[in-house]
Amino acid sequence: MKIDDWLMEILTCPACKSPLRASAEAEELTCTSAECGLVYPVRDDIPVLLVDEARKP
Repeated sequence: MKIDDWLMEILTCPACKSPLRASAEAEELTCTSAECGLVYPVRDDIPVLLVDEARKP
């Protein structure tokens, strides 16, 4: 997964607005909020930041 550092700095969880953490081996972005914690898929190096597409950890 290749997401530029500048983009990772501005990406936030659409549900709670907390920062996201990249998981390169799983190709996912995880919300850093303990209450939310949604995991968003990354397809073809494009983050899919739709709450309907996210899963609970």
